[in-house]
Parts: sequence; C-alpha cells; structure tokens
Amino acid sequence: MSVSLETSLEIPAVAVVDLWKKFGEHTVLRGVDLQVDRGKTVCLIGASGSGKSTLLRCMNLLEQPTSGTVMLDGLDITGRDVDIDTVRSHIGMVFQQFNLFPHMTVLRNITLALRQVRGFNKTDAEEIARAKLADVGLTAYVKHRPGQLSGGQQQRVAIARSLAMEPKVMLFDEPTSALDPELVKGVLDIMRQLALRDMTMVVVTHEMGFAREVADHVAFLDDGVLIEQGPPSAVFDQPRSDRLRSFLSQVL
Repeated sequence: MSVSLETSLEIPAVAVVDLWKKFGEHTVLRGVDLQVDRGKTVCLIGASGSGKSTLLRCMNLLEQPTSGTVMLDGLDITGRDVDIDTVRSHIGMVFQQFNLFPHMTVLRNITLALRQVRGFNKTDAEEIARAKLADVGLTAYVKHRPGQLSGGQQQRVAIARSLAMEPKVMLFDEPTSALDPELVKGVLDIMRQLALRDMTMVVVTHEMGFAREVADHVAFLDDGVLIEQGPPSAVFDQPRSDRLRSFLSQVL
C-alpha cells in the first residue's frame, strides 16, 4: 500500500499507542504510549537497556513492534500493507555510529538518496546537499571522504544527509555517545538550531543538560515502561516516582 501523509496541526506528528516489543522471551517495551507534537522536541531518557533505542527504532520500523500502533501524521505505519521504504523516506534517523559510505565523498553521501529515492537530477541533488552542509558548517568539506573527518564532523554530515530528505520527523539515537567530549558541543549546537527552527525531533540522550534546555517534553523509560513524562521542569525538578528520583541522583 502506498503512503499518503498530509501535514495537519490537528494531529500529532508521531503517536505511539500501547507499544510492545519482545525479542524471543525477553520483553523490551511494555505498553508504551507517547505523543510527539509537530515542531516539538521530545527527549527519551533512562538507564542503558531501558528500551529507549528500541522505541526509537520501532518509530521508523527498523524494528517491527510485537503489538501496538505507531502513527505518522495520522497514518498507521505499523499496518501490514504499508510500504516500509516509503515510510522511512519521511523519517530522518541519526545513529550513534555515522553509517557513512567510506569510499564516497561527503557530497556523494548526501546526494545518493536524493537521486535514488527522491529522483532528483545530479545538479538539483548537489544544490540541496550543499545547502544542508552549509547548515551544519561543513561547506568546505564537500570533496572529503569520511575518513578525513573528525567524528563530530562525520556526525554532522549524517545529520545533513537526513535533513536533505526533508523528513517529517528526525530521530536521534544517542548521537553524541561515540564522540570525544570536545566534539559533543558542535553536534548538540546543530540540534539546538534544529529545535529553534521547529523541526520535530525525538532524541535518545544521556545529555541531561541538553534535555533540560532544549526538550519540550521528556519521557523516562525504565525496564521498557514509560514511568514518567512531561515538561523538563516537572521531570527534572519534581519527579514523582522513586525510580526517576534514583536515576536523576546518578546522572545530575
């Protein structure tokens, strides 16, 4: 079935309803409900192994939920007949690792999907790619290959590649966890700018300062359960559950 997405301010950009995910006998997500409003930033926090990355991967069907529903712009993308590749073309994903093609230049890494998936010609694809590289401060690196760049620069190329596809929503899976500490700020600054431009984002992060500052909504997962969620001021300053208080005492 083809995918028809129409932007409407009356429905959330993403809605996760009663989502469960099992790997064999191991249950990773347990009835998660989460709404991501258009133009907002949602940060997912929690200890390692709590299910954050799995939830993110279920949002773009890199993992097929065991049960439950994921809605993108009001469309149930977990339906059996949905074209998964078309769905993913509307969802940008930035991973912990950069997943760039090492034998291609920065420019070609970005134009590849524009030409093969969106059907742009070479000239138009390169114009879009150069504009997105300018947005992330890498105009001078179009002819470089990934191995010639720092980790932070590679991650910014990965962000530019996703943005070039004009996604409905951007998903970030701990985008700074593989970076040296001095390179983290540059990537977070790019994400701050995206938030200011009202890009819809879901961010799995251990950067609590970023979550407090940038997020419109923070969700805390523990052992696959969404324990608490709300604005940063409520989650960080007025935690209701003992589990969230214990987690924050370890990371703040």
